Amino acid sequence: MNEAATEAFVTHRNLLFTVAYEMLGSAADAEDVLQETWLKWAGVDLDEVRDRRAYLVRITTRQALTRLRALGRRKESYVGQWLPEPLLTTPDVAEDVELADSVSMAMLLVLETLTPTERAVFVLREVFDLDYDEIAEAVDKTQAAVRQIAHRARAHVAARRPRGRVSPAETQDALKAFQRAVATGDLQRLLDILAPDVVLLGDGGGVVQAVLEPVVGAGNVASLLAGSSRFGDVAALRPSQVNGHPALIFRLNGEIDTVLALRIDDGLITGLYAVRNPEKLSHLEQETSLRR
Repeated sequence: MNEAATEAFVTHRNLLFTVAYEMLGSAADAEDVLQETWLKWAGVDLDEVRDRRAYLVRITTRQALTRLRALGRRKESYVGQWLPEPLLTTPDVAEDVELADSVSMAMLLVLETLTPTERAVFVLREVFDLDYDEIAEAVDKTQAAVRQIAHRARAHVAARRPRGRVSPAETQDALKAFQRAVATGDLQRLLDILAPDVVLLGDGGGVVQAVLEPVVGAGNVASLLAGSSRFGDVAALRPSQVNGHPALIFRLNGEIDTVLALRIDDGLITGLYAVRNPEKLSHLEQETSLRR
């Protein structure tokens, strides 16, 4: 194997994974896309490549687009609500405001409302600041068409973009308060930390129990959480960083049972994303095992 090809792929691997993940909302599918990218890259004549990074991004984007269209068909028959696959992130990702927001559960759900090509263009332009000519090659469109797509996608996302971020101190305070309230089933504590218009989404994939429709409003969400015995052991609720934002990982008999990701605005929780589908937790289980 060409050492130069291997070195280029390894150098840009994190970038390629993030591009694929933001387009697909699935770490497992992003890893598959990287495998496909590597196989295609290994057969490329590097003497013909002017910009290796751009070439790798182009391969990754095209592979991700193909997979995204196939995933779209699968999601049409998905049981209940579909949520992105949780991605364990380090504190430095949370400190990078733009990156953290781009991989947040809330933003990935907004990106789900774009067409595959709009999503690719938005991610490459708004998140990674690629030039229009690079994006045009990646999505096989003219630069003029890409500019129009980017404008349309930007306006679409802006109308649905989650609210602004809070300070790390406020975030940690809210997470700790929420953890205590959930573990004790304290209804009043939950009402104190939940925003009036909070929304809870659940994803069991039809495999395990989860709410099938959004639960809206502090009273409804608090009653649901307080009435559940699932999170009654505070020691089983582990604070973590998931998708660049605070989350609680709940383990049952040593296995990850639920990832409860939080969206916090103005010190209150405005969004809760409960991922329980075992298929979506397997990658996270591997990641947490490696970090122990």
